[in-house]
Amino acid sequence: MSALYLTERHRAIAEAARNFADKEIRPLAARLDETEEFPRELYKKMCGLGMMGITVPEALGGAGADALSYALVMEELSRGYTSVADQCGLIELVATLLAQHGTGDQQEKYLRPLLRGERVCAYAITEAEAGSDVSGIKTAATALPGGGWRLDGGKLWIHNAPVADFATVLARTDKEAGHRGMSIFLVDRALAGYSVGRREHKMGQRASPVGALHFDGVKLGPDALLGPAGRGFHMMMSALDKGRIGIAALAVGILQAALECSLAYAKERRQFGKPIAAFQGVQWMIADMAKDAHAARLMVHAAAARFDAGEKATLECSMAKCFASDAAVLHTANAVQVHGGSGYIRGVEVERLMRDAKITQIYEGTNQIQRMIMARQLLGDAAG
Repeated sequence: MSALYLTERHRAIAEAARNFADKEIRPLAARLDETEEFPRELYKKMCGLGMMGITVPEALGGAGADALSYALVMEELSRGYTSVADQCGLIELVATLLAQHGTGDQQEKYLRPLLRGERVCAYAITEAEAGSDVSGIKTAATALPGGGWRLDGGKLWIHNAPVADFATVLARTDKEAGHRGMSIFLVDRALAGYSVGRREHKMGQRASPVGALHFDGVKLGPDALLGPAGRGFHMMMSALDKGRIGIAALAVGILQAALECSLAYAKERRQFGKPIAAFQGVQWMIADMAKDAHAARLMVHAAAARFDAGEKATLECSMAKCFASDAAVLHTANAVQVHGGSGYIRGVEVERLMRDAKITQIYEGTNQIQRMIMARQLLGDAAG
């Protein structure tokens, strides 16, 4: 990491994450992609090294670092294997909500065990008719006489649903209040009425388990409510800027891995008596990969720096997420092209990278949604 604006701590964090990715993650990537295994022991090891809950205060069990540090870690972990970085990002999101809005008891029960690798979380928003349009959620929590809540409904495509010990669930608590009628609940897997749907088999990031959650009259105590009632939508949306920094950095990691693979292969693969690196067509693809990786990385770091300064960073975060993920999809396809027929074979890294890249244009807000956000930030009321 040669950027002049990085502090010594940033450089040390990035180097530690890179070394861990090279030694502990990359050797497992092909197997995890093939078996779809959830690597619990690897995640426990990462928790022990402070790689989960990167921006959570040290007093609560986190690393106490900034969003730029989070971006550096996400890029390096993703360069090793994106499913591992994805887990880091999920924990960062849930841990941030618990750190900012949780009670002391909730932090003891959920946050600290999560950051020690003792509990597995899920982040449950998406429903069949509520993907990009979160206002469409139908999962409902009804207040019970004497206190507590009854939770009914279902979520789908939820990261960690098949393995989670608890879920942070966005539910409607007031049908008439729109965005102000949603609340977040901490829901334990062991509760009666909590059930898990089938595990989905995905195109990429296959070691990040995804599935459905069902809630059939789940009885929740008053202490299950995270933060104020009616503020769930705003709480979750407030975490998205940092979440998009993380996904943008993850996409940069995919792109960097594709670039490294392409550089190595272009130098060793020979055709017509010379390395394919000597052909201008290959040179231009690799030059564009490097150019866009550099641009995407700078955009991510700029967004993180603005976020860390306490300034509004929505525009920069959406730009970074959109640009980095589009570049990752484009250039992993080009990396397969550089590798020719071998790039199309399962087990070759660039084939996996191409599959892993696609979801970055979809989750944490599709890139069509990112463009809408950017336009509204730029045009204000004129955007409608």
